[in-house]
Amino acid sequence: MTDEQILKLNAGEVFFSESPSRFPEAGHGTQYHAGAPGVLGFARAVLALAQPAPVQKEAASECHGLDTPERVCFYEQDFYVLSNFSSFALEWRNLRFDTSEAAYHYEKFIGGAACCDAIAQRILMAPSAHEAFKIAEANKEHRRPDWDDVKVGIMRDILRAKAAQHEYVRRKLLDTGDRELVENSWRDDFWGWGPNRDGRNMLGRLWIEVRTELRAALQPTQGATGGAS
Repeated sequence: MTDEQILKLNAGEVFFSESPSRFPEAGHGTQYHAGAPGVLGFARAVLALAQPAPVQKEAASECHGLDTPERVCFYEQDFYVLSNFSSFALEWRNLRFDTSEAAYHYEKFIGGAACCDAIAQRILMAPSAHEAFKIAEANKEHRRPDWDDVKVGIMRDILRAKAAQHEYVRRKLLDTGDRELVENSWRDDFWGWGPNRDGRNMLGRLWIEVRTELRAALQPTQGATGGAS
């Protein structure tokens, strides 16, 4: 594949991912798309070393052991686009974040003391979603006092913005059909399943809400095509 062909790839169509299960030391998956600025050299190198397609499919199926006709796990692989760590830029509060993860952690520290604003700026400038996460975790004591009360609503609005700004995210979300959406995170039993797979899975539940809203918005207006009855 030539450099020109790589650059023509649509964002989100071809991914090179570091899987959390394969690289646990990374903490969270890191994802790139081949056509992204600054990723051309990386994409070229990976494509040059790529295994034949059957091997790639085999690796993917191994990671999807938890998927069923009724459930989609999106912590990695096919539906990784729904993870907050996936590399879909977000316009939020008139600022540009590289990921929805960074925008979420930014919200923890805005509107407070000067030190909180400084932490928020560090998160905004963080080079990766994982670094934004680490900065927020290291400064828990400075979070806005109402954070636990507002965090779910903020996350819902961030997911709505992500879907609104990326056609590929909307398409993948609708591709899940009516299946349950689960963030298969073994670390987090609030936003994900947690280590025992009995967590609240709030991120999955919020994506289901956004999916429902998206479908409703796509439905033709009632009565628009027919006469009065």
